[in-house]
Amino acid sequence: MLLKDQAVQTNFARKNLAPSREFLFGTDWMGRDMFARTLAGLSLSIRIGLLTAAVSALIALILGTACAVLGRAADAVISWWIDLMMGIPHILLVMLISIACGRGFTGVVAGVALSHWTSLARVIRGEVLQLREAPYILTASKLGVSKMQIVKNHMIPHLLPQFVTGLILLFPHAILHESSITFLGFGLSSEQPAIGVILSESMRYLTTGRWWLALFPGLSLVCVVMLFALLGERVAKLLNPASAHE
Repeated sequence: MLLKDQAVQTNFARKNLAPSREFLFGTDWMGRDMFARTLAGLSLSIRIGLLTAAVSALIALILGTACAVLGRAADAVISWWIDLMMGIPHILLVMLISIACGRGFTGVVAGVALSHWTSLARVIRGEVLQLREAPYILTASKLGVSKMQIVKNHMIPHLLPQFVTGLILLFPHAILHESSITFLGFGLSSEQPAIGVILSESMRYLTTGRWWLALFPGLSLVCVVMLFALLGERVAKLLNPASAHE
């Protein structure tokens, strides 16, 4: 809360100051501390990224498992839906969903969460298709164990590594797309200190030499995205038995 208050606090006596010891990222045309605004924007992006990545990964787990468990008809319908979603340009799909849900926080969360599950769902579907032919799964089925119990007790534990890895790798994509549609004006409102809002506003002042308004927020966003992408790759290697020795 304190960080958010500092991010929106204006002081025209210190406007357009270049980076210094007092203001590490400088100040903008309203005298707002760009360091505080960048941290607040990253905090908001991270919260949105965590929420949307979790929802997307859960959707992918449910639909990917349903493809291989509910029969050929369900598999055909869900696979067709995955292909349809993946055939639409990603950023366009995110914007359309965001607009349909009224933009703002709700629109961004819905747009990102409902458009990022397709790749992970396809991976989980492939895993389940192989897993359901395993001897212990076939034995459990012949012994009369219900499909739901097989999924809960045998398939879900096996799918956890793919689920966790997919969840972490979805996170940087969610942050980037949230910032992108906000930058384009289809996401969060301009009153919120989001990275997309900061970058969008800074474009009007770059020609006047105020480079710090876009440089530091942009670099901070790239660093966070690269950090979580690297974390996802490391977790994938740790959870993959074939690469555990690396």
